[in-house]
Amino acid sequence: MIYQGVLKKMMTENSDEIQYYLDMNDDFINMNQLLNTTITLDFVTYECLNCHLEKETYRQGFCKSCFFDTPNAGDWIMRPELSTAHLGIEDRNLAYEKSVQLKPHIVYLANSSNVKVGVTRKQQVPTRWIDQGAHEAIEIVEVPNRYLAGITEVALKAYVADKTNWRKMLKNENVDESLLEWRDKLKQYIPDEAKAYFIENNKETKLNFPVIKYPEKPKSLNLKKTLHYTGMLVGIKGQYLIFDDETVFNVRANEGLVVSVKVKF
Repeated sequence: MIYQGVLKKMMTENSDEIQYYLDMNDDFINMNQLLNTTITLDFVTYECLNCHLEKETYRQGFCKSCFFDTPNAGDWIMRPELSTAHLGIEDRNLAYEKSVQLKPHIVYLANSSNVKVGVTRKQQVPTRWIDQGAHEAIEIVEVPNRYLAGITEVALKAYVADKTNWRKMLKNENVDESLLEWRDKLKQYIPDEAKAYFIENNKETKLNFPVIKYPEKPKSLNLKKTLHYTGMLVGIKGQYLIFDDETVFNVRANEGLVVSVKVKF
């Protein structure tokens, strides 16, 4: 069976075992059903996720011109502390920025390769944690806008990491940590503007990924260079496909690539 479409990050559903779905334009593939199945990936061309033209992707699935123009790629997305919609100040498109920035946001702790602090919109819980490959996570504060979440993250990352080690995450090298203890320890460093939004007495969320075999030495597949790859799927974690030869493919990092997916049952 052969599918073709432009890559976008896999959709997920949290259940006893996280379910992954790959959108192939006219078809949705439940990737969990392809475990222990041989898959062939072929690079076909590019398609910008914004203008949908056949133009080489630059970052985040956008062509270069769209990356510097679309409000979906403003600096405040990667750096929430730069958000200004709460002040009525436009970056690229104020209506869009208000629709995203002026929604409840969560500052959280997640444990994937290590304990890290992060920010996400409330409606993206637990999707954001799944995308990062976290096996456990806990909310720290729930604030009414992205700016407050951003300044809280900046304050806390002086005391805890804000990056995930993707290799350790894929090797499942988990350090046993108490996120409850971390949350309580970091409470004192929350900025005054966000202290009232601290979440008391919540519990950790546990996440279970569909992985048969973790790689010992994961090697990243660059489909734009190799053009063609065949391997047996043995796991999915974060936004990575894990193959039996320890090759890993980051679907989200390859958004905007049009690929052919051949499944051999």
